Amino acid sequence: MARQNEKQKVIEQSEVRQVVEHAVAQVLQAQIPQLQSQIVQQVLEALPARASEASAAGATHDSSGLVHAVSNIHAGSTQKEILRALLDTGSAYCSRIALFVVKAGAASGWQCRGFGDDELVKDFSLDLSAGPVAHTYQNRVATPGNIAEMGRRFVQQFGGPANEQVLVLPLALKDKVAALVYADGGDSGKLDPDALELLVVATSAWLEVTSLRKQAAAREDNEPVSRVESAPVQTVSSFSDPFASHAPKHVPAKVVEPEPAAEVVEVASAHVASAAAPAAATDPLAGLSPEDADVHRKAQRFARLLVDEIKLYNQAKVAEGRRNKDLYDRLKEDIDKSRGTFQKRYGNTAAASADYFQSELLRSLAEDDISIMGSNFRR
Repeated sequence: MARQNEKQKVIEQSEVRQVVEHAVAQVLQAQIPQLQSQIVQQVLEALPARASEASAAGATHDSSGLVHAVSNIHAGSTQKEILRALLDTGSAYCSRIALFVVKAGAASGWQCRGFGDDELVKDFSLDLSAGPVAHTYQNRVATPGNIAEMGRRFVQQFGGPANEQVLVLPLALKDKVAALVYADGGDSGKLDPDALELLVVATSAWLEVTSLRKQAAAREDNEPVSRVESAPVQTVSSFSDPFASHAPKHVPAKVVEPEPAAEVVEVASAHVASAAAPAAATDPLAGLSPEDADVHRKAQRFARLLVDEIKLYNQAKVAEGRRNKDLYDRLKEDIDKSRGTFQKRYGNTAAASADYFQSELLRSLAEDDISIMGSNFRR
C-alpha cells in the first residue's frame, strides 16, 4: 500500500513537471523576441558609454599632463627659467620645438628641443616677411604651414618633418610679439597645436605676472624710481630683457631704432631719456612733498599690479563681462579681495584720497566706460 502511494506521488510530480515545463516553454517562446531586442539595445547603449568613458579617461590624462606642464612653467622664477620650461614642456606635445627672439626687426634663434642639440638654432635668423612666420608675427596668431614655407635656408639647416606640417606661435607681451615658437612633428608626426598654444599663452601671462611682481617688490623696497615712471599712467611695459646677452647677429641694415615689439621686452635708454622731460612737466604730484609723492607713485603701481593680475587670471570673464556689461558681477570676488588688499596697504596713507584702485579698475578693466562694470558696481 505504501509503495503504491509512493508510485502515485511520483506520477503526479511528473505530470506537474510536464505541465510547468510546457507553460514555461510557451512563455519563453512568446518573450524571446522581446528579450532579444532588450539585450541588443542594452549592448548598443553600453558600447558608446564605454567609448565615452575611455575618451573621458584620455581627456583626463591629457588635462592632467597640461596642468603639470603649466605648473612647471609657473615654477620658474626668472624669465630664462620660464622660457626653458616652455621648451621642455612643449616638447611633450611635438617632436621639435624652438624659440626665436624678436628684436630690432629680426627673429634670432635662442634655444630648441628635439633638434639633437639645444643650441642648434642659436643665432639662426628667421625670415619675418613670408610664410607662417610672417602671418604669426603680423597677426599675433598661431599659424600652421608647410615646411617649404619656412624657406630653403631653414630646411637645409634643420631638415623637415616627415609629414611636412609645421606650426608657428606668437609669444606676446603687452600685445607685442617678443618671440616666435616653431614646432613640428619630426619623424613621429607628434604635434598638438591646441596644447602648444595653451602653453605659450600660459608662458606669456606668467612672464608678465613675474615681471610686474618683481617691479612692485623692488619699488616697495625704495629702489630708485626713474623720472619717466612718475607719470600716472604707463602704456609701455618696462620688462627686463630675458635675452639681454643674446643680441641677434642678423639685423637688417635699414633698421636704426628698435621696433615696437622690442620695446615690450625692454625700454630703450633713448626713449627713457626723451620721455623724462615731458613726464616731469606733466607730473600731477609735483606740488607734493617728496615723501607724499613717493607714496602716491607706489600706490599707483600697486593698483596697476592688482588689476593686471585680475585681468591675466580672468581673461574669459573679462571679455564676457565687457560684452554683457556686468563685469563687476563676474569678478566681484577678485575685485573685492584686491580692493581690500589695496586699502589695507594704502587706505591710511597720503594716497588714500586718490583711490587709485578704483581709477585703475575703470581705466584698465572697463576701458574708461563705467557702464561696463554693471549696475552693482560701487561708484
